[in-house]
Amino acid sequence: MLYDDAFLARLETGLRAALPTWNIGETAELSLLTISENATFLVDDAAGGRRLVLRAHRPAYHSDEEITSELTWIEALRAAGIVATPAPVHARDGRLLVPFFDGETRRNAVAFEFMSGRAPDEAGDLARWYGHLGEISARLHAHSRAWSPPPGFARKTWTFDTIAGPDAYWGDWRRALGLDAAGRTLLERLAARLHHETAAFGTTPDRFGLIHADMRAANLLVNGDRLGVIDFDDCGFSWFAYDFAASISFMEAEPFVPGLMAAWLDGHARVAPLDAEQAAALPMLVMLRRLQLTAWIASHAETPTARAMGPAYTAGTVDLADRYLSAGFLKGVA
Repeated sequence: MLYDDAFLARLETGLRAALPTWNIGETAELSLLTISENATFLVDDAAGGRRLVLRAHRPAYHSDEEITSELTWIEALRAAGIVATPAPVHARDGRLLVPFFDGETRRNAVAFEFMSGRAPDEAGDLARWYGHLGEISARLHAHSRAWSPPPGFARKTWTFDTIAGPDAYWGDWRRALGLDAAGRTLLERLAARLHHETAAFGTTPDRFGLIHADMRAANLLVNGDRLGVIDFDDCGFSWFAYDFAASISFMEAEPFVPGLMAAWLDGHARVAPLDAEQAAALPMLVMLRRLQLTAWIASHAETPTARAMGPAYTAGTVDLADRYLSAGFLKGVA
């Protein structure tokens, strides 16, 4: 239970003491925005007329080099005009990564400019925004293929083993909440199938490189006609098509998902058509992502998202696995 009330209070105290690092007074208003992998706070500095978003990193997940590498890529994407995303904010001494202390424990924090907007509404024209997201994904992946990361650049690699293996970064799906023996047997079959299929799909440079890896609806900000993308905390090396799989996180079983997939593919094609083999791999990668999230819910049970999903999400994963193994999941859409 990492993010209990006492821990969050200590994080706020540590962050408040660090505010002068960004030329903000310690009396600025600080409010919790979200808890997921990390804890994110909004800073409203009325005296200085500034609003920032501070991200306090979950301990023992990303190294210092991985965090600064994420911010380096964001700055490169912004400089190239690839995607609307908030700028990382340098501290007054030029640093991007600012340590603070929770008692004697060192934590990491980073700051971003505040970006206005709201998540796209599932009840609205969600497919329209996923068409825009397909365009953004195509531009981002083209940049990834062409960009030369600086020396020391380090981000995690998302493969079958690190996504859904026993020692995956987000935990083992076998510990999923409420998973019974029959469900485990079915998911073992799914995992074996996905292991084989991802190996056959391969990791050649045309389909595997640096991606956002978490462009789900909660990380999209709509303001007028602008679609912004936030939270590159999971960016790393994986299949380019995995960006679509991540984009429908927690919506995988919704009846509108085939429409989102078609819209994403259409948007992608407006920039660069996705080849047929990668398009056909989308359902496979959606199921791989579903296994990853099933593990994440179990290993992050204290977060609001995990509490909201609980064992029902595991049951849904088993149902989707049955459909996928019977060739009835998103069949023919790609």
